[in-house]
Amino acid sequence: QVQLVESGGGLVQAGDSLRLSCAASGRTFRNYGLGWFRQAPGKEREFVGGINWSGDTTDYADSVKGRFKISRDNAKNTGYLQMNSLKPEDTAVYYCAARWYGFRDRVNEYRYWGQGTQVTVSS
Repeated sequence: QVQLVESGGGLVQAGDSLRLSCAASGRTFRNYGLGWFRQAPGKEREFVGGINWSGDTTDYADSVKGRFKISRDNAKNTGYLQMNSLKPEDTAVYYCAARWYGFRDRVNEYRYWGQGTQVTVSS
């Protein structure tokens, strides 16, 4: 079992950067792929990007490609979402999620979820 806790959200201006962290409990963190999702008010939760268990494979939604970067440090049981050139449309609650080994872009593919962290980007 894996428990996830996100941190690093906040209020920033357009063009700024933020780095979100996803701290995981459990000794088998390195066996789980991570997905990052976000949910804006009134919208469905959407895939932002993911990273596999070893960190050598990542993928991103088109809306964030080239601006966001996902990484992980298995020694620290932590995943990261580096967000650059933030836009007001990036405003949402951001969640990390875990599934065995790989990652998928669908919400229902993940068994474990964090509580989310709010990111607000002002124009």
